[in-house]
Amino acid sequence: MARIALVPGDGIGTEVVAEARRVLELVSRRRGLELELVDWDLGAERTLRTGVTITDEEFRSLSEDHDAILLGAMGDPRIPDHRHARDILLGLRFRLDLYVNYRPNVLLSPALSPLRDMEGRPVRVEIFRENTEGIYVNMGGNLRAGTPDEIAIQEDVNSWKGVERIIRAAFEHAVARGRTRVTLVDKANAMPAAGALWRRAFGALAGEFTALHPEIQTDMAYVDAMAMDLVRRPEAYQVLVTSNLFGDILSDVAAAVTGGLGMAASANIHPGRFALFEPVHGSAPDIAGQGIANPLGAVACVALLLEYLGETEASGVVDAAIRGAVEEGSVTADLGGRLSTRQVGDRLVSILEEWL
Repeated sequence: MARIALVPGDGIGTEVVAEARRVLELVSRRRGLELELVDWDLGAERTLRTGVTITDEEFRSLSEDHDAILLGAMGDPRIPDHRHARDILLGLRFRLDLYVNYRPNVLLSPALSPLRDMEGRPVRVEIFRENTEGIYVNMGGNLRAGTPDEIAIQEDVNSWKGVERIIRAAFEHAVARGRTRVTLVDKANAMPAAGALWRRAFGALAGEFTALHPEIQTDMAYVDAMAMDLVRRPEAYQVLVTSNLFGDILSDVAAAVTGGLGMAASANIHPGRFALFEPVHGSAPDIAGQGIANPLGAVACVALLLEYLGETEASGVVDAAIRGAVEEGSVTADLGGRLSTRQVGDRLVSILEEWL
């Protein structure tokens, strides 16, 4: 029995997780999977009601009593310092050491891309973002705050252990999935200390993996050049591995190229230990409650979750249902459709009922 914590969170998170849950329950029932879905009240409403973001006991229960988390979104303008999002989302990533942030970006139809002439240009860019180090460790501070002489320092932290393990995860993924190109993305020309560490680790692992798998090509690119190239020729890349900050930025670029943030799913994983799955679109408070949020990113997270649990065939069926809905135009307005969030969920359920 696998226990999955459902954390709808804030804004449109509650809407898209509701549709993801319907898909997960249907697949579980039809496939005879032993899944227990556990609802968790974590988010802005709870923080505003109680003043509590998340307790140590809740962290313990999530990590020890559950196998994975499906999270909707975090962020609410009523909490302007975003302390609940920081404590819950970043807290889970850091405290559970979920060092792999995996973001697959797949173009399901040329019509979804804002780029022209995408027919016959298959795009699947899989980004491995280091998730527990870099600029996001919040190491730094301010001196003479509020004066014209204020100084702000934000440190970029990179350890050999952290860098080596995310690069290894990227290569292992490439081998397992038959990918033939792994690209390191950095800014070694402007950040030579961090860049040298990343490049040494990448070179060592490239040698190790290509000796056994000569079909894998490796290369390196500066992050600014990669941002340009993802717009110019996204089909040229397969697996990217990069730092926390650069991965955050590039994954949004890749998502925009392949249909927008509403389509984008992510997995935060410590292999063999724990995983958290979340669509990357955020809480979008400006459209919350209107029934127009795109649930496909959240449903794609269900596919990633099933794959993580070893249910590869079921994961593939969910991915195929998403592709089917896109191809027939059963989508929300952001993708050019006319359906509501719930109606897209209805259609996905209908497709899956036919196939399962």
